[in-house]
Amino acid sequence: MEFRFNLFENEIGGRFAKRFAGTAQVLQQSSLPHSTQELMSLRASQINGCGHCIDMHTKEAAAAGESAVRLHLVAAWRESTVFTEAEQAALALTEEGTRLADAHQGVSDETWAQVRKHYDDDQIAALVCLVALINAANRLAVITHHKGGSYEAGMFKAALDH
Repeated sequence: MEFRFNLFENEIGGRFAKRFAGTAQVLQQSSLPHSTQELMSLRASQINGCGHCIDMHTKEAAAAGESAVRLHLVAAWRESTVFTEAEQAALALTEEGTRLADAHQGVSDETWAQVRKHYDDDQIAALVCLVALINAANRLAVITHHKGGSYEAGMFKAALDH
């Protein structure tokens, strides 16, 4: 794969990537359901047009047992019946937190109330941090032209183990 710039081969970029991955690991170890994390990551990546992250999170979710129907409907979750109320709250938070420039208030009070209804404080911390993290990951990949298509489930975890 040809990048504009390979962050992982640069000393500063490599050190940053290692810490960035460690942050992701903290969220993966949280009590926020893994399926919710993958759905949120997929939705933000769709909004941001990040092919690499769409590829990664679709394949990781599928490998973890997520259904093809749910993965295909993430982009139209409001028009679907396959997501729980808690997942809908997380997806709304993801969209509003990703599209900050589109709304002067950022995340609406209605969305925040739904998040508070369905998640405890630790899960809310994970939700907020995940929205920030996936948006940062999308920007890193899009700016450097890290394209989708070559990711295989488990690659991220394997890179952490090294």
